[in-house]
Amino acid sequence: MNLAIRYYTKSKKGNTEKIAKHIEEKINVVALDVNHPLEEEVDTLLLVNAMYAAKIDKEIKQFLKNNKDKIKNLININSSASGASTYKNVEKVCDECNIPISDKEFHTVASWIFINKGRPNEEDFERLDIFLKELNLGE
Repeated sequence: MNLAIRYYTKSKKGNTEKIAKHIEEKINVVALDVNHPLEEEVDTLLLVNAMYAAKIDKEIKQFLKNNKDKIKNLININSSASGASTYKNVEKVCDECNIPISDKEFHTVASWIFINKGRPNEEDFERLDIFLKELNLGE
């Protein structure tokens, strides 16, 4: 299976990047930020993103639009301080771009200022490992 990992983070804490790099380590696929377009068609794109001000960033939307012909399936992996999932926002862009999106999703809370301090934490990463195993990825 041809996999790719792309992420976008603008937080100084880098929670989204931490999640992407954790996945990279577990499945041995390099995680790159969305400034790196897909070089070839992928069977599955693991899109690691976050909720900012109740929506996804324009960089995520633009990446999906620019790479829509190279993504056979997308799995949404996300975090947010509010606890809200980005799934519906990502699904909307995928629908506009005719990108199939899996109904399987990983979501966790993340720290921001004084909210959810220390998250994602060891338990969140353990849940992520279980999610990756359920997808037949990782150890």
